[in-house]
Amino acid sequence: MVAKSLSSLPDPLSLLLNQIDFNLIPLDPTTVAPNIDPFYLQFQTIRHSIHLLYPILSSLTTPLSAFIYNVALISAAVTISEKLFCPSYMYFPTAARMFSFTAYVSVLADSDPAAQPHPSTFIGDAVQILGFTSPIPRSSVPTAFLLQGSNSFQRMIMEDSRKLTKLDGVFINSFEELEGEALAALNEGKVVRGLPPVYGIGPLMACEFENVDQGQKGCMSWVLEWLDEQAEGSVVYVSLGSRTETRKEQIKDMALGLIECGYGFLWVVKLKRVDREEEEDLGDVLGSELMSKVREKGVVVKEFVDQIKILGHPAVGGSVSHGGWNSINETLWEGKPILTWPQLGDQKMTAEAIRMSGVGIWADEWGWGTEKVVKGKEIAKKIKEMMSNESLRVKAGEMKEAARKACGVGGSCEVIIKRLIEEWKKNAQVT
Repeated sequence: MVAKSLSSLPDPLSLLLNQIDFNLIPLDPTTVAPNIDPFYLQFQTIRHSIHLLYPILSSLTTPLSAFIYNVALISAAVTISEKLFCPSYMYFPTAARMFSFTAYVSVLADSDPAAQPHPSTFIGDAVQILGFTSPIPRSSVPTAFLLQGSNSFQRMIMEDSRKLTKLDGVFINSFEELEGEALAALNEGKVVRGLPPVYGIGPLMACEFENVDQGQKGCMSWVLEWLDEQAEGSVVYVSLGSRTETRKEQIKDMALGLIECGYGFLWVVKLKRVDREEEEDLGDVLGSELMSKVREKGVVVKEFVDQIKILGHPAVGGSVSHGGWNSINETLWEGKPILTWPQLGDQKMTAEAIRMSGVGIWADEWGWGTEKVVKGKEIAKKIKEMMSNESLRVKAGEMKEAARKACGVGGSCEVIIKRLIEEWKKNAQVT
């Protein structure tokens, strides 16, 4: 994927970029949990091999000006940057609210030395962070972090939380108008003393590496044709992400809710996770009668779609989302209201960030997506609430302008990056 993105750059830029071969050492299969999430497994493999970076980077003929790495690699990579005497920065791809929690975890753990060194013991009913209007309830903490017994996610967060003050800066995929409160609390030292500057450089969009509508089976052409036939703002877009499987019972009630809401809908249904092969036919899950009613009211697709193109279509008036940060940013970029239904991970924290910003609503009584079956009538009610709320629509439009300004020429993202590049140049000349 990185190779594709680099090759797509204009020649003058691509010629300035050097790719380094970094071969990972395979993990011992006996040390890997049988049901580990493939994404965590990938990070675990990189962390296991990251010591190999030092001889590679130290042998470069051009001196390093900065070392930027992903959130999951802090504790492993910060040692390398210290050996190289190189400024180090972390990129955090999700909400500033979630980063604040990640940073504050070490403070919580140290506040009660007598407590067992396990998150479930030192996280109470709610986490109140200085500078935050609303606390983070225990129910919003990623479930993997609270599980009894150690796991790779817990270890990663706990290890990395203590290393944050060793960084020279943190890049967060957010911006002032969306998460001003959290960014201010972080930079004013209210979350953790000694934390480096936190830079909101968002909203950054996921790269488009290839056309989604490849070949005869591509669905985007006819999906866009269908949207062209719908009235402006009359369609709700529904996608609950690819990292969770939706239960059959919930699929049925989602169908009933979409039929009852009174709006047209474009429903992206995932009956399997992206890393699993098993799959059922939607018709078998819904039955022929319910499937027929679904097709009368809207469109159902099971393939990956160009989400931002769909969200940007005038016919789409709002989105039902799992709250994944990439999806949130794409929805904000196109100025559409959001109904969040968190499924896992940090998605309850992103849902709260969206609710606080005024661009969306969160049915927090529904819990995690896998906790219970939400009835069709409840789903229809919330969709109506989102789609008919004029204040949400106005605020979403304002957020669209703010997002594009932040990433545009002279926007906050460009200003921050240019300033840091000048600092890095000066540091490189000194060394």
